[in-house]
Amino acid sequence: MLHDLVIREALVIDGTGADPFVADIAIDRDRIVRVGTVGRSGHREILAAGAAASPGFIDVHTHDDRLVLIDPGMTAKVSQGITTVVTGNCGISLSPRRWQGPPVAPLTLLGGERDFRYPTFASYAAEVRDRGCATNVVPMVGHTALRASVLDDCARPARPDEIRLMEAMVDEALAAGATGLTTGVYYPPAAAAGAEEIVPLLRRVAQRAGLYAAHIRDEGDGLMASLDEAISCAREGGVALQVSHLKCASPKVWGASGRVLARLEREAEVYPVSFDVYPYEASSTMLRPDRLADATRVVVSWSDPHPDEAGRDLAEIAGDWCCSPEDAARRLSPGGGIYYKMQERDVRRILAHPMGMIGSDGLPHDRHPHPRLWGTFPRILGHYVRELKLLTLVEAVRKMTSLPAAAFGLADRGVLREGAFADIALFDPLKIADTATFARPVSPARGIDTVLANGQVIWANGGPTGTRPGRVLSRVAARPLSPKPRRSSAASAATALG
Repeated sequence: MLHDLVIREALVIDGTGADPFVADIAIDRDRIVRVGTVGRSGHREILAAGAAASPGFIDVHTHDDRLVLIDPGMTAKVSQGITTVVTGNCGISLSPRRWQGPPVAPLTLLGGERDFRYPTFASYAAEVRDRGCATNVVPMVGHTALRASVLDDCARPARPDEIRLMEAMVDEALAAGATGLTTGVYYPPAAAAGAEEIVPLLRRVAQRAGLYAAHIRDEGDGLMASLDEAISCAREGGVALQVSHLKCASPKVWGASGRVLARLEREAEVYPVSFDVYPYEASSTMLRPDRLADATRVVVSWSDPHPDEAGRDLAEIAGDWCCSPEDAARRLSPGGGIYYKMQERDVRRILAHPMGMIGSDGLPHDRHPHPRLWGTFPRILGHYVRELKLLTLVEAVRKMTSLPAAAFGLADRGVLREGAFADIALFDPLKIADTATFARPVSPARGIDTVLANGQVIWANGGPTGTRPGRVLSRVAARPLSPKPRRSSAASAATALG
C-alpha cells in the first residue's frame, strides 16, 4: 500500500530546537505518519536531498482578515513557507460589524464599507471555511471593531451598558472560533479605553482560556508604562499576554530594548507572556500627522485621495505642495505610511531573544506595502541566520513554529513529528533570502521549494498550486488562568523596573 506522499532524504528541523537529522517523511491524508527510514513508496515522492524540511511557518501577527477571502492562494505568505496566519491583530478585525457607514481608521487598513459585511464573528468564520484558503487561519476578534459597533463616539470611554454589549460580542466570537481578543489602544478609536473597559472583556476571554494580544499604547516615550498597562490588564483579566510587534519606536528610547526584555523576562517567570517581532527598522500603519515627529523618514504606502503618491517620501510630497509634512499627511489621508523609527541594534536584540516569535505585520491591501508582507520569514533565515549568524537555523525555526503553536494553543502544529499535521516547508538553507525591498516590496522569496498544508501541496515550482486545504484553527488550552496569580519577588522586581 502506497503512502500519499513521501519526502526523501530531507534535513529535518523539527521545530522543537533539537539538532537536525536526515530522514524520510511519509504523509497520509493530513498527517505525518513516519519520520525516519520509509520503505514504502508514495503516490507522489519528493527528493529533498540538500533541502531542509521544517514545520510550516506560523505568522502570528497579520492583517490578512480580508486577504484570506479575496486571495485564497495567499501567495505573499505561502511563498515564504507560511502555512498558518493569525488574523484580527491590533484591535482590527473584519468582524463583527454593527455600525452604519464606512469604517473608522485604522479599520480601513482591511478595506472599505462593503468589505465589512459580517455582523457576527460566526458569519465571518463560516465564509472563510466555505471559500477555502491555502493556509490555516487563526482568527482573533478586535476590540476596535467592538467599540465601533457599540459606541456612538469612540473618542470617549465605554459606559457600563456598552461594555456589557461588547462582552456579549466577545462571547459570540469565542464561541464561533476566535482564539482571543486583540487591542490597539495606540489608535484614536480605542485610545479612550482603559483597564475598566478592557479587563471585563478579557475576563470573558479567560472563561475559554483565550489569548490577549496587545498593540500597546505607546512604543516610544511611554514604552515601559504601556507594557505595564498591558501586563496589568492581562493579569486582572486572567489571560496569557502576547505583546504585538515589540519595538523601541522612537530615538528617545533607542537602546532601551535590554530593559524592555528584562521586564518581560521577569514577568514570564510567574505569568504567561510572550511577544512577536519583525526584522525591519521601519514600521507601517495609517498616516497620522501626530506620529511623524519620531520618524527619521516616512514613505506613503497608500492614499485614497492621492493614490499616485504611493511609494514617495512624505517630505518630497510636502516640498512639491509647499506645505508641512503634517499638512501633507492630512491631505493624503485616509492613507498609510512606512515610518523609519527603530534602530538596528534594538531590532537584533529583540529578534534574538528566546521568548520572541515572528510576525510579519504586513498590510496586504497597501498599494506600496512594507516589504515585510513578502519578506519577513526568508529575511530572518537568510540575512539574520546565514549572513549575520544572529540566530542559529534551529533556533530561528523554533521561533517560527513550535513556539507560536504553543503560545496560541494549536494542537499538533508547529512540530515535524509522527502524528502531527502535515504542515511542512521545504527550503534551501544556503539560498533562502528575501527579495522584497522598500523600493520593490512585492517580490517572492528565493529558496522556498515546496510548501504543504494539511498534507496538500500549496506551493511548488515557484508558484501557488491553487489548492485550498487550510482550516480555521481554534485554541486548545488545558484550563483558564487564575485572574490574580500570586506574585513572586521576581515579579515585584519587574514592576519596579517598569
